[in-house]
Amino acid sequence: MTVRRVVPNLPTRSVAESRDFYGALGLAEVMDLGWIATLASPSAPAAQLSLFPDGDLTAPVVPDLSVEVDDVDAVHAALRERGAEIVHPLRDEEWGVRRFFVRDPDGRVVNVLGHR
Repeated sequence: MTVRRVVPNLPTRSVAESRDFYGALGLAEVMDLGWIATLASPSAPAAQLSLFPDGDLTAPVVPDLSVEVDDVDAVHAALRERGAEIVHPLRDEEWGVRRFFVRDPDGRVVNVLGHR
C-alpha cells in the first residue's frame, strides 16, 4: 500500500474567514464542494488542509484527518481483520472517491480514501 497524502480536516464556522487566514500562509483553494473546501500549497500540492463548515455533512461525523491511499479496498480489509471500528462504510461517492471512515485507537476518525 502506498500513502499518497495525509490531510488534516478542520471544522470551521466560516470557510471564507478560514480561507483568507490560511491564504495569508500561502495556501490556495483547490476544491470547494460546499460542504468541504480544500486548500493546498501551490509549490507543494500535497501539502493540504480541508475545511468543514457547520451544516451539510455527507457522513455521520467530520473526520479528524484524511489519508489517501492507492488501494482503499486493501486497507479496508486489513483494518477490518484487525477489528478496527468502521464508522462510515466503504462506498463510492458521487464526487469521485471511494472511502470509508475508521476510528483510531485514541478515538480519532480517519477518512481513508482513494480517487477513482
